[in-house]
Amino acid sequence: MHWIALLPASEDERAAWGWWALQFTPRVALLDEAIVLEVQASQALFGGRRSLSCRIFESNTALAPVKWASGATSLVALALLRLQLRGAARPRAVGELPLELLTAALPHVAVLERTGCRNWGQLRALPRAGVARRFGAGLLDALDAAFGERPEGHAWLTLPTVFDMNLELPALATSAPELLWSAQRLLSQLQVWLAVRNQGVLALEFEWTLDLRRHNGVQLPSHQQLVIRTAQATQDLAHLRRLASEQLHRTTLAAPANHLRLRSLETSPWAGASTSLLPEDRRKGEKLHQLVERLSARLGEGSVVVPVACEDHRPERKQQWLPARQALATAAPDADALYPAWLLPQPLRLQMQGDTPCHGGPLHRLARLYRVEAAWWEANGPALRDYFIARSPQHGLVWIYRERPGPGQSQPRWFLQGLYA
Repeated sequence: MHWIALLPASEDERAAWGWWALQFTPRVALLDEAIVLEVQASQALFGGRRSLSCRIFESNTALAPVKWASGATSLVALALLRLQLRGAARPRAVGELPLELLTAALPHVAVLERTGCRNWGQLRALPRAGVARRFGAGLLDALDAAFGERPEGHAWLTLPTVFDMNLELPALATSAPELLWSAQRLLSQLQVWLAVRNQGVLALEFEWTLDLRRHNGVQLPSHQQLVIRTAQATQDLAHLRRLASEQLHRTTLAAPANHLRLRSLETSPWAGASTSLLPEDRRKGEKLHQLVERLSARLGEGSVVVPVACEDHRPERKQQWLPARQALATAAPDADALYPAWLLPQPLRLQMQGDTPCHGGPLHRLARLYRVEAAWWEANGPALRDYFIARSPQHGLVWIYRERPGPGQSQPRWFLQGLYA
């Protein structure tokens, strides 16, 4: 058997490192202060022991580096890790490991040393009946497991279906930007969870716990929340950090906060980043939807809007202005090729010269009519129109329509609705 024991840089990253390790073996467990991985069966799949170690420790850029050691059992790997943290040399044999490196022996180290027993080998040489009677059978069980003479029992880690992590702040945060440092740590762990589950996040929520229940005589809620949404599923940590930073800078805390929680609200399967083999297609910089999301977070949803085509035959109803982040996720129908570049806010009634409409002079119709019959379901009655492209002596190409007479009308009316650039 081959085990790896690793010690994350902080206690908050233990779970994330455990999730990361699940990519390489299903046998991952928390053991005392460390995480242990049984990788004997996985080594061949990743090109051998050295290649597997490189994949585990060098390909994870989201989390801080860890200290690690390996051994034939989980207890040996953990003992060697503890020895490495002390800066001591690795012994030639497992039996030379000091007693204090075995967790089960810690309560009895002082008594055993007075008898001249200072390492695992010397403890193993003592009469088993006397050791069990004096120190309990648990010490012998741990010693047998350390030497591989007894199966090891661990509660294996499983990956949660929803990311939900709570972090105690190092100091009370009095403003939302002060939460950003802890938010970045949680986002790093979210990226690991997304990578292992092969998911992209569409919506996530920050929630912070308020340290006060009343402020200036006003009853306060126990928590405040901030929801962040993206138009496209992403695993891009830099983009999520920018969005979190922009929105936190626009948020006011009702009271100082002592805990920060991050949970995923909506995810979707991750298809991976699509790239081109051609160098000219690999453009640098932000993608359009990322720029729009960042500007929307900075300026507000209603300050960044775009026109979106709608399924309506009336030109004045064929588009509406929506927040840009919402519009990015909306599939718009194709625009008509004959439509002008500019539509008037309201159609302009045209003067007539006989049967010819005028706008800067008599208009000369160029294209055949384009008939629209729509809105029969509305209270104002249906729109019955014949559209034409015409030429004005002063204004060039224009877009006009003839409103066919309805009940009570004797003559058709003409309107100008658009201009061609």
